[in-house]
Amino acid sequence: MFDLKKTIAGLAIMTGMAAAFPASANDGIVRHVEGKFPIASAIEVPAGASTIYLSGMGAPVKDGKADPHSLAAYGNTQAQTYASLQRIQDELKKLGLGMGDVVQMHIYMAEDPKLGKLDFDGMMKAYTQFYGTDKQPNLPVRSAFGVAHLANPGWLVEIEVTAVRMPEK
Repeated sequence: MFDLKKTIAGLAIMTGMAAAFPASANDGIVRHVEGKFPIASAIEVPAGASTIYLSGMGAPVKDGKADPHSLAAYGNTQAQTYASLQRIQDELKKLGLGMGDVVQMHIYMAEDPKLGKLDFDGMMKAYTQFYGTDKQPNLPVRSAFGVAHLANPGWLVEIEVTAVRMPEK
């Protein structure tokens, strides 16, 4: 027998569930995105995918005339974030992967002595040149950490990522 209350309740549940469906999916990886901030809130990786862990990378020396253990050799937070992400992109390319294959990112940031604080805005200016663009919409889950120091005293940023390689079809 048809029960209108149960049907309406079921439709309400299904309508509510529609908001919980992923905002984007690519090759079987499901990326749950909420709001406009350019990170995923959760990612689901299907069985059979390979996981690739890249070691933390800082920026390469930008000014070879400067002391390689100084801020002058690497630039500010924005420049270092951009250069670190370029290094990561290059390493991924060697593995046949791209920035869209990154599912998790950890960004370690030290205080910029010129600002007297972490330069989160500078980091985001560089980050958003790689993620959340029309060219590359696949967002990773991401955490940004403030740390006292990094291994190289000239580094303000070190980034590590986890990427996924989907099996050949």
